[in-house]
Amino acid sequence: MGDRVSYAFSASQGPSPEGGDTARTVEGRLTLDVVSVQAPWVWVRVAYTDAAGGALPSTRLAKDLVVPVRSDETRPLDVPHSGTASAESPSLAGRTWEALRYVSDQRPVDGPLRSRVYANDSGPLYLTRGLLEATVETAGFRTPGRIQLSLQELNEGSPATRTPVPALERPLGPGAYYDRKVDIAPTHEVARVCITAERGYVLRTEGPVGAGGAPCSDFSQAEPEPLEDLLMSLPWEVLSSGDWPPVGASSARVTFTAGSRSVPAVTEQRPEDVDGTQHVFSETYAADPWASELAGMPYEARFQPLASGTERTGAGGKRESVGETRMVNWGPWLGVQ
Repeated sequence: MGDRVSYAFSASQGPSPEGGDTARTVEGRLTLDVVSVQAPWVWVRVAYTDAAGGALPSTRLAKDLVVPVRSDETRPLDVPHSGTASAESPSLAGRTWEALRYVSDQRPVDGPLRSRVYANDSGPLYLTRGLLEATVETAGFRTPGRIQLSLQELNEGSPATRTPVPALERPLGPGAYYDRKVDIAPTHEVARVCITAERGYVLRTEGPVGAGGAPCSDFSQAEPEPLEDLLMSLPWEVLSSGDWPPVGASSARVTFTAGSRSVPAVTEQRPEDVDGTQHVFSETYAADPWASELAGMPYEARFQPLASGTERTGAGGKRESVGETRMVNWGPWLGVQ
């Protein structure tokens, strides 16, 4: 309880080889704080801030997130490090570590150059599997970019300290779920995405909502993703996805409803001729992805369309639905089963 790990991060993208854009950057601190322990769960608060601890201007990184992580395993989890390994002894966060650097160079096939340094004994870095440093560089035909993470601070807490479990109002993902209704022929179903975390890995399942049974009770077939991979991806998405909400000047303010929830939103419609038939494509996004009406929604769902659909113009100018997807439910599954 009270364990704290802080990394300096920086990410940059662009300009693209074709020109027409400018370089984009974001940098600051990524901090993981253990705020509560209720075996087998460890509750972690994740925050992206500037170097002084203040809020970042990006909407996507503006709020801290809660991540419950199981300290045990419900099944064996092992994602081997990729790349060529070499021994190192870096000095970071006031101590010298015995570590291995893993380098994977996929640039010859238009892939990234990845370099990561992991401590041989993860010890207090158990949440990120011993990660000390990480760098990813993109090249080839894509927009050039780079993201870097480096351990800055490490504090070990006291096992005697006890604090209440925090509410899952802004979950990164683990401990929460969301349901999306899909009406696009031939698929007509409600699909559920469930997310959990165990010993530094994130597990995610997606499938039709079944009748009866506890939600999100089976992760036996989920592919494990290292938590540090997910944490590194968030600053990258800030640069690649742009401002929020991702709509143009023609957007309209609306209210999106899901059950008893009413969410302030924006909708944009885009007409397009498809094989001689006029179609209208629409997308609806939360006006504020951190609105209280979205409490309990996993991070990834907050930055997806709440609804998207396609209509075609039929005889007499009447619009006919071609297909639609929309968010219908979300919230924590942990603690409510």
